[in-house]
Amino acid sequence: MATSNSSSILSSTFYFTGIPGYEKFHHWISIPFCFLYLVGIVGNCTILHVIRTDPRLHEPMYYFLAMLSLTDMGMSFPAMVSLFRVLWSISREIQFSVCVFQMFLIHTFSFTESSVLLAMALDRYVAICHPLRYATILTPKLIIKIGIAALLRSAIPLVPLLVRLTFFSFCHSHVLSHSYCLHQDIIHLACADIKFNVIYGLVVIIMLWGLDSLGIFVSYVFILHSVLRIASREGRLKALNTCACHICAVLILYVPMIGVSLVHRFAKHSSPFVHIFMAHIYLLVPPVLNPVIYSVKTKQIRQGILHLFSPHKISSL
Repeated sequence: MATSNSSSILSSTFYFTGIPGYEKFHHWISIPFCFLYLVGIVGNCTILHVIRTDPRLHEPMYYFLAMLSLTDMGMSFPAMVSLFRVLWSISREIQFSVCVFQMFLIHTFSFTESSVLLAMALDRYVAICHPLRYATILTPKLIIKIGIAALLRSAIPLVPLLVRLTFFSFCHSHVLSHSYCLHQDIIHLACADIKFNVIYGLVVIIMLWGLDSLGIFVSYVFILHSVLRIASREGRLKALNTCACHICAVLILYVPMIGVSLVHRFAKHSSPFVHIFMAHIYLLVPPVLNPVIYSVKTKQIRQGILHLFSPHKISSL
């Protein structure tokens, strides 16, 4: 009986919400979202191409940057596909099994991005605190292991949550409050005891995002301690400058995330447009801004991009 129930739920249909009250403006609203998404795709693909083709960038810092670009695109792609299907009036329907898979991708890449930022913080720690051992500690083999571990660490804890969803019954509405699938959205539609999903989901967030943010903070405590021991002011500024892009990337991920959490917690009765806008901005801001920041602040990336579009004009940089 449980197997039959699971099968029927997996084949059931759920419906995305557009922006209530703004349906006639959906096509216009899609324009800025589409522009931002394309900027993010072009920017991250450019970063990946420059790192792959420029031998000078085959270093640990840039390998981690490539991982960041991949997770940025992986995080935004599933949600943007659903959003454009809704805004362009293609379809609001999604099969529950597809919804669970989309949910898995979005949450996995969100957690992976946090893990990659922790790895980048450790990279900066080794580069500043142990510069003579940098190349011997962060070998290509270790970097590959870190990337695989970050992905598995983010994906495996989600499996119990998503498997449990297939045993729920949804006897009330099948209408989702967003234009893509999120775990916290789905469980509130279930006619079942969701206590396990709520508590376990909170534990996963604390164990992944919480520990990552703590690890990043501790890394920078050691970095600052090491930087303050540098005799010259110029040397201290140079060391801190190598961390500027990473600090911006951390803020770009965590500030919108905190903003979304605050809106859901303290602004439940605000306009649906605010909730939907914040939910998509959270997934769009990192892919759009990270390539811009690293292109502007990192000389090697800037040179690589300029060489890509104008091979004869890099000598002046």
